[in-house]
Amino acid sequence: MLMTSYPPCDENCDLPKAERALIDRLNAEAKKTTDWSTFSSFWMANVSEFYSAQGLSRPQIRQTVGYRIGQDLDSRFAISQGMARSPDYRDELESLIQERFQTRREFCEATGLTEDMLSHVLSKRKHLAINTLEECLRRIGYSLHIAPTSSG
Repeated sequence: MLMTSYPPCDENCDLPKAERALIDRLNAEAKKTTDWSTFSSFWMANVSEFYSAQGLSRPQIRQTVGYRIGQDLDSRFAISQGMARSPDYRDELESLIQERFQTRREFCEATGLTEDMLSHVLSKRKHLAINTLEECLRRIGYSLHIAPTSSG
């Protein structure tokens, strides 16, 4: 059973009544279902059916509130069942390397990290000390920030 759901959409919600009912169905199913794949099938079928009936294309459906809430609930389900995890700084670091550098070696040369240490960090076997991470990021024009979690 999913521990987190969205608050019920009441009459003060800006969504049309039918769309509020869709979100309420997604929440209800998330609360009673214990299997992630069952919930995934449920929300995708319900959201697709609801918006397709309104003439929306698949790309348009992916932009709707109902789709985004279904997707978020699905992700929370996956995390709660150990099938996925929340991203951490290593995921962001890997994205930064892929976007800004030709190779990991180039990143290491720019930051002063050894390739061996970077390999351990990105494979989740080790962590970087916060002061080391701050210094590496400073050398390439980045900094650390503290941000609230989605549950905070």
